[in-house]
Formats: sequence, C-alpha cells, structure tokens
Amino acid sequence: MKHTTDPATTSNSPRLLPWPSLDGNPCYLVTDSGGGYVSRLADDLETVQLNMGADVLGLARTVLDDPTSPYTEVRYAGLRLAECLTDALRVAESRGLRLPPPDTGGVEEAEAAERSTA
Repeated sequence: MKHTTDPATTSNSPRLLPWPSLDGNPCYLVTDSGGGYVSRLADDLETVQLNMGADVLGLARTVLDDPTSPYTEVRYAGLRLAECLTDALRVAESRGLRLPPPDTGGVEEAEAAERSTA
C-alpha cells in the first residue's frame, strides 16, 4: 500500500488517527517523524476505510434504488452508510490538518495594493 504520510510535509502537530478511543474520543499521535509504525498503520486503515465506504455505497445503492426493499434493509443500509461517512469525514479532517499552510504572501500583497488604490 502507498503510505500518505510524507515526512517532508508533516509538521510537529498531533495527527488525528482514523480510530476513536475506547470511550469514543478522538485519538492523536504525536511524533517527530512521519514514517513510524503507527503512522503507517493509520495510513493503511484510512485506505481500508475509504475503500470500504465505496463498497458499502455500491451495495446500498442497490437497496435504495429498489422501491420494494424492506424497511429493515433500507435501515441497515443507512446505518452502514452513516458509519462509512463518519470514517470518511475523520480521514478528511486528519488529512486536512496535515496539509501545509497555504502561501498567502502574494494574495495579501495584492489585497493591500488594491486597498491603497481604492
């Protein structure tokens, strides 16, 4: 599997892990390198979670597209979709927190120049 953790782009800020604690709270990893065992494990689990979400979505569409699907199947599909969405949102948040800050130097200078001419 390709690991998304790049030591060159990681910062020293805590990484949100793709699993909650036993009591449901977010788990964070604080490390000085981006390529450790737990980071690779988290990368692998994120990949599994996103692939599982795509699989569940495909299966749920079959149930949801059939107007004669029993209520229990529709409910089950909805519950699984909610679980997958929760996982996907956690992965997105974690990856977003690891993005380097945007270089806004040019934008700020352009805005300052615009204000001075107005």
